[in-house]
Amino acid sequence: MTEKRAYPGRGTVAIVRTRPETVLDDYARLMELVGYQEILPPENTTLLKINISWQTWYPACSTTPWQLEGVIRVLQGAGYDLVGVHNDTVVVDTGDGEANNKQRYVTDKYGVPCTYIYKPEAKWVRYEPKRWRFLVLDQVYPEGVYIPEVLIGNNIVQLPTVKTHVFTTITGAMKNAFGGLLGRKRHWTHSVIHETVVDLLAIQQEIHPGLLAVMDGTFAGDGPGPRAMYWHEKNVLLASADQVAIDATSAMLQGFDPMKLPFIRLAHELGLGVGNPREITFVGDTDAAEERWNFRVEDTFASRGQKAIYHGALNPFETLLLRSPIVPWSYFASNFYHNVYWYPVVGKRRVEAALQTPWGQLFSQYGADAGLEGAVLPSVETKTAVQGAAFLLGGAAFLGGLAALLKHRD
Repeated sequence: MTEKRAYPGRGTVAIVRTRPETVLDDYARLMELVGYQEILPPENTTLLKINISWQTWYPACSTTPWQLEGVIRVLQGAGYDLVGVHNDTVVVDTGDGEANNKQRYVTDKYGVPCTYIYKPEAKWVRYEPKRWRFLVLDQVYPEGVYIPEVLIGNNIVQLPTVKTHVFTTITGAMKNAFGGLLGRKRHWTHSVIHETVVDLLAIQQEIHPGLLAVMDGTFAGDGPGPRAMYWHEKNVLLASADQVAIDATSAMLQGFDPMKLPFIRLAHELGLGVGNPREITFVGDTDAAEERWNFRVEDTFASRGQKAIYHGALNPFETLLLRSPIVPWSYFASNFYHNVYWYPVVGKRRVEAALQTPWGQLFSQYGADAGLEGAVLPSVETKTAVQGAAFLLGGAAFLGGLAALLKHRD
């Protein structure tokens, strides 16, 4: 496909400067600027795709409570029927995440029900593209591509944050669909992640009558995203019906050339949206679009190992390591690194510093009326630590038994 997909708001990005005292009103202004009522047909249920990249609060990591509340207030005020959507991951507990990030407080406050597409009652159906030839998904999943039935025929609002990513340089609106449209085997696509998120955008444009992205850049994160980042106060909000354009804008603000990011360039060339900043129309506080933050992408110990499997020396063993019965080792390794070592040892200091900022203080105050004042600070995750001890003991017992056997043979 090379013809341009036509839809309301194509190539337009709304950008608004904000501060904690006015953020909900600023979200209302953002939604008006982007023309949400033209983008989201009001007769359809509108799904809110909430992002949880870590079960404990970390700046710029997951959908912020003011982002969620700002969007809900506008849409409920206009009479929209809303449903929150949560996916799970093998390394993040969604129930803890929506509580610790105070997302559940907001959805409960406004009476917005949530659906959990990873639970047994959620139905997944085989998807056959009508106007699109898959780039890679049919090769990754030769048995068929399955998506949650609840997504089909409903509007959707993607709720990402402005941040970097170890695999895609930046992650935003297009990548936010990764967890929603693909099941627990989505890590199979990491070696072709750029083509995957383009396939997912094409799916979204076929199954959703209305598609909007609202991105929070109050805190923004760089370094080894989407979790172990350095946070920065950037005080901007973005919205667009064009997921390519909003991701290109986020990339540009962070200091990257959007057209050098394969998923943005590919989506632009295939006509799914506008990735070239020179072709994007900005509305709102347009001077904010001139900022460049000189963000960097870094790796962690965990991401270096993943890249070695997907693209490096360990690639010949990818099927064994990530698609066989021993795959839980990778989940454990990621959990152990992030939740037992990085978050309590490195992240805690960063979280404590962030809580002293105006945005951190706003987060602390969220839910105070329900006894939720403050934040759940990072600590050693007991379950993962116990699993680690068991893993080490089991490994030691195995090696000891092997040594004894070899000695006996001698």
